[in-house]
Amino acid sequence: MILRTEKLCFTYPSGNTVLRDVSLEMKPGTVTAVFGPNGCGKSTLVRCLNGSLAPQSGVVELGGQPIHQLGRRAIAQMIAVVAQEPVTGAPFHVSEMVLLGRYPHATGWQPTGQDRQVVQESLARLQIQHLSDRPFTQLSGGERQRVTLARCLAQQSPILLLDEPATHLDIAHQLELYRLLRQLAGEGQTILAVCHDLILAPLFADTAVLLDGGQIRAQGRPEEVLTPCNLWQAFGVMLQIDWQLPASVRLAIQSD
Repeated sequence: MILRTEKLCFTYPSGNTVLRDVSLEMKPGTVTAVFGPNGCGKSTLVRCLNGSLAPQSGVVELGGQPIHQLGRRAIAQMIAVVAQEPVTGAPFHVSEMVLLGRYPHATGWQPTGQDRQVVQESLARLQIQHLSDRPFTQLSGGERQRVTLARCLAQQSPILLLDEPATHLDIAHQLELYRLLRQLAGEGQTILAVCHDLILAPLFADTAVLLDGGQIRAQGRPEEVLTPCNLWQAFGVMLQIDWQLPASVRLAIQSD
């Protein structure tokens, strides 16, 4: 399922315009990584893409239909979201938190056997079965983030939006996350991830988008977008990313 925007503009009630003429197209089987300095509109873009915010102009289309014409349940069946910070105060055990991902598909108050099977599969995919009976409030930040990811997998939506999903994760779990995103894309999902990581994340993305001042400075292949010139203009730092990793090293990073 294709998720796209055309000339998207968003201004908060304070008068602060954070998105200006943003046009994107995210296709099944691809990973799009969005980069940019703090305050450039990355999180606002995610909230517009999932229908939480209504832009003043432009359009967000989900499967060729304007997203504002769809109900919240219909959107949730098609888009799963990992927010920038995982919920911290939910009085649930981990398995119950992941089960919440099944709500868009629920037909009654009681979860079905299929729902519980999907939950177990999602926990296994994030390698957190051992946390199943732990209270969510007693987990570390990294563990909570992985539980949040498992909940989104349980949602079984064809589109996955992630706002800084590597937050709180150590480098080993960051690698697991990026590999998982590549696997999901290989299974046909449409994935967009907001990233601060300019070292690992670009290696797993098909398309990079560089936001600066609410506008797209560049989009395309990561090595064409994250150039020293573009990074200097967006972040004010001189950074040279080495794209010439030996094939064996790149394969070791990207493989299971």
